[in-house]
Amino acid sequence: MKDLLFMLADLWMMFAGFYFGWLFIRRYNNYLLGLEWIVVATSGTNFLLWALLSGDEGNVLYDIAYFFDAFSRSIGITLILVMGLMRVTHRYKPSVAVDVGVFALATGAGLYLQQFRGHELHVGPATFYVVVNVLTTVFLVYFSWRLWKIGAKRLAVAAGLATAAASVIAITYDFFPIPGDDEHRTLFYIAALTTWGVQMCVYYLAYRALHNHNVAIGAEPASKEPSVVRA
Repeated sequence: MKDLLFMLADLWMMFAGFYFGWLFIRRYNNYLLGLEWIVVATSGTNFLLWALLSGDEGNVLYDIAYFFDAFSRSIGITLILVMGLMRVTHRYKPSVAVDVGVFALATGAGLYLQQFRGHELHVGPATFYVVVNVLTTVFLVYFSWRLWKIGAKRLAVAAGLATAAASVIAITYDFFPIPGDDEHRTLFYIAALTTWGVQMCVYYLAYRALHNHNVAIGAEPASKEPSVVRA
């Protein structure tokens, strides 16, 4: 049952990442969020293949999984996420050079953090992950407030709850293993993958609501959506 729940959670995250990532690019030309969502989905795909085909930490798929994990925890679902959401909160649209640069930075961080792996706790990197998550959470609280302010109260609550759940996952990740979990941390990953999928879904819907509000007040041009959905 645990293995089945793990696979369902991973498939959910993969769907959310690929689908909403494609929508970010197709409808809003937001390559920061679109590509990061796709990176997360690709990470989930690799993780599922590793679990099904090997489960051996010496397998190359595990190396790739660790890289993707470090990529998103360090820069992806932190700096890239904030920069991407600022498109609708501050009408910030970075240049192609900035887009490429921030993904190069995330790649470098993922490669560098590869050395801190294994079952033992590496306090420095683990603390870094928590700190950047807390800083990102501060912005996401502001993002939820902006949703509330335009009247999208349900989305504001959903975004706030998704952010809170993700923060719990980030803190639990290295410092507080779930009691009774197995050596592969199956229970943790069921919760984490489910939460990350919900995050990507909710943040897309929240982004769409803020974008539509900005279009309605003339702050930015309409997207490529077939019709504008009211917040």
